[in-house]
Amino acid sequence: MTSESHQTPPDPATDPFGALEREIRLIVRRAQSTGTQTARRVHPELDASAYPLLAHIHMNPGTRGSDLAAHFGVGRATVSRQLSRLEALGLIHREVDPDDTRGQRITLTADGEQRFARARDSRVEAMRQSLGAWDEGEVAQLATLLRRYSEDWVRWRDANQ
Repeated sequence: MTSESHQTPPDPATDPFGALEREIRLIVRRAQSTGTQTARRVHPELDASAYPLLAHIHMNPGTRGSDLAAHFGVGRATVSRQLSRLEALGLIHREVDPDDTRGQRITLTADGEQRFARARDSRVEAMRQSLGAWDEGEVAQLATLLRRYSEDWVRWRDANQ
């Protein structure tokens, strides 16, 4: 069996979707390998799934657990367990939704906000350093294309479930 490192990667000019699949797969794997490290910058007892959850709550204060489950494509029970952990660590606050008393609005606590900001700033600085040779326009273009990819993928996934 030949390892992938000894195979020629797909050529984007002749196999654009094969090349994209490879690059996304590698990005996901690398993100997974550093995910726990990033989460632990927020709190030493967090696992890798916590950071994206905190990021979403930071960007959408007052979000509900059902919104988080839909956004990440996971079950409500999974999100509920993760939120309980974040609440026990003092990183989030939950309060009854005044518009629907069956739901809860979720926000970061002041400590959660500070811890998240430090971890995010560390990630941004790592990106700035690792892509230091890139023009800011190239970075902006990459961010724009990744956002478009993500939105289109989610739209496709939701339509084909």
